[in-house]
Amino acid sequence: MAQQADSVRIDKWLWAARVFKTRSLAADACDGGKVDLNDQAVKPAKLVRPGDSVKVTLPQGRRRILKVLAIDERRGSAQAAARLFEDHSPPEAPRTRYAPPPFRPPGAGRPTKRERRDLDRLRGI
Repeated sequence: MAQQADSVRIDKWLWAARVFKTRSLAADACDGGKVDLNDQAVKPAKLVRPGDSVKVTLPQGRRRILKVLAIDERRGSAQAAARLFEDHSPPEAPRTRYAPPPFRPPGAGRPTKRERRDLDRLRGI
């Protein structure tokens, strides 16, 4: 009978919790200072336990704040991964929506300088 560990490496846990797609990406994030465990920067071998707080900075500057509820070394389904943590992340900012480009008949060629400036003005550039 396999024993449930009371702690596991943070890179393995981040991978099992599906925060990162691969374990090497999780390890690289730890090495790059993008992962904090209880408000301390950590290396990939740092052990994580239930009750710990994990802050992760993902690409595009998105922040995730997770409270560890359970430990698992193996990556499972998304439902199994959701049971490993409680998400305290702030809500994402709404995406900015842009107006569709004005209609240009097919075969009209490239826009002239005047038309390009009008398009830039319309887009707010």
